[in-house]
Amino acid sequence: MPAALAAFEFPPVSHLFEWPVVILDGTPLAINKTVVLTGAAALLTIGFFVLGSRKRALVPSGFQNLAESSYELVEENIAVEVMGAEDGKRWTPFLTSLFFFIFFMNIFEVIPGIQFPPTSRIAIPALLAIIVWLMMIFLGMKTQGVGGYFKSSLFPPGVPKVLYLLVTPIEFISTFLVRPFSHAVRLFANMMAGHILLTTFALLSAALWLGKWNAIFLPLPVVGGAAMTGFEVLVAVLQAYIFTILTAVYIGGSLHPEH
Repeated sequence: MPAALAAFEFPPVSHLFEWPVVILDGTPLAINKTVVLTGAAALLTIGFFVLGSRKRALVPSGFQNLAESSYELVEENIAVEVMGAEDGKRWTPFLTSLFFFIFFMNIFEVIPGIQFPPTSRIAIPALLAIIVWLMMIFLGMKTQGVGGYFKSSLFPPGVPKVLYLLVTPIEFISTFLVRPFSHAVRLFANMMAGHILLTTFALLSAALWLGKWNAIFLPLPVVGGAAMTGFEVLVAVLQAYIFTILTAVYIGGSLHPEH
């Protein structure tokens, strides 16, 4: 076995997610690459729609057409579909911003030289899920009143009163505890798994390249890595879509509990 191949080791999984501090190291304001990429995703989201609306034409073309089509896609397939026409159109700007912010963070996973999605760190999905959870509660209390919101959430109509002893604790746990947790973990777990898979295929390719006769097997992980990269692009879009549509469901449920 070549010395280079014998010395080759898979790094600990923690090394895939612990990115070093790059700005103001050793201070309370230290910023690592996760923060930088999150900020970059926010700037890309803003820039995408600013550029798309800068030179508005009656017949859209180029970047304007792409931005308008993306906005309409979220409006028709998420906002209006889930929340109805009136509320959906009012919440489309927020939902579109959320979708593209998450998408840009996810897509960093397949960008050469970066290859790391900030959403594979639990803090990012957790923060987004907590924001949505607080909005859900605030809007519910605002539209229904404090008592009305908790009554509709914990005491669903049509249930025999004796069953509320069982149903109410379940509704409390599922709505106020499990919902934000599952909302965050779904995004985090999928992006973390994809990041590990892509890294594994890349390291396998590198390990086989260091060998001699082992190099005949090199096309296998290379083809697998290429296929996984394409699949992760789909996952990046799908996870942004799922997080956004669940956000619409939760907000719509607070605005219209009967739905």
